[in-house]
Parts: sequence; structure tokens; C-alpha cells
Amino acid sequence: MYPKTRLDALTDGIFAVAMTLLILDVRLPEDFHAHNASELVEGLRGLTPKFVPYALSFVVLGLRWLSNVQVRSRAEHFDSAYTVWWILYLLLITCVPFTTMVIGRFVDLAPSIWLYAGNTALLGFVSFHLMTLTPELERNASLRDRRISLTFLIASSLLAIAVSFFDPRYALWAFSANLMAPVANHWWGGGFARSR
Repeated sequence: MYPKTRLDALTDGIFAVAMTLLILDVRLPEDFHAHNASELVEGLRGLTPKFVPYALSFVVLGLRWLSNVQVRSRAEHFDSAYTVWWILYLLLITCVPFTTMVIGRFVDLAPSIWLYAGNTALLGFVSFHLMTLTPELERNASLRDRRISLTFLIASSLLAIAVSFFDPRYALWAFSANLMAPVANHWWGGGFARSR
């Protein structure tokens, strides 16, 4: 049996490092030398293809971390099966900075989309499996919200892969579907009915 507090500490540390590493690829080239404000602004504008995947990945990781915090278990210890799957989940989290770097450099190439979206889809599938293994899982609105947000993450990942076969430049837009998850959570949670 493994103490929940130790897994939580490891998880927080891995998320913090992964989210920090994301920004390292968003930098001006070493040989870039702006001579005036206009050139600097143009150089910064040129970072957009790297900044967009960074921001997207930061949001994905942030939502995954928040989801982990909101969905709770009353158990204080986890068995080895749960822990092995949790370590796999954390492995996929640590891959996000690498897949983000690849997509930031090669956003117009389908294999970069497959790598990034495949990683996020696997995160979603492993998260669903972890919910089935979590002992004493509290069944509440946060659990329902997590399931909905994971469904959006997996669906948007698979949609990005599909779009990449036609035009990889537009594939990342599939991840904007994740912005609808809070609306879906509100809708399926009865929020619209209660607010009337």
C-alpha cells in the first residue's frame, strides 16, 4: 500500500515541473538581434507558432491538475495496481513538454499532431481507467465534471488527428472544443434548469 499524501506530493511536483518546462521552447533565436522596437515586435510575433501550443498545453495540464484536485478519494492508501497506473499517468504528463515542443516547431506536419494528440488522448483514457481503480471515490459533481472534461479531451484529440489527415495547420483548432466542457458540465449538471 502506498500513502496518498506521497502520491499527491509527487503529482504536484511533476505537474509543476512539466508546466514550467513548456515555456523553455518559446524563445527568440540566439542569432536574433533587434535594432529597434519594430524588429523586436516582429520577432515576438514570430513566436506565435510556438506560443499557441505552449498556452494550449499549459491549459491542458492545468485542467488535468485541477481535475485531480477536485475528484477525491476517502482512501489514505492506494494499492499497487492503482499506483502503477498513476505512474503511467504521470509519465504521460511528463511527455507533454516534449510533444508541445515538437508541435511548436512542426505544426504544419501531421506526425507532430499525431504525437501531441495521441499523448493527450492517452492521458484521457488512462484518467478514465484510474477512476475505475480509485478506492472510496467520492461520487459528486466534481466526478461528473471530470468525466465530461475527459470526454472532451479525448474527442478533441481524436478530432485533431482526423483533421491532420486533411490539413495539419487547422488540426490544433480541434482542441478549442475543450472550452465547451464547462458549458457541458453546467448543462448536464442541471445548472441551466436550476438557474431559471
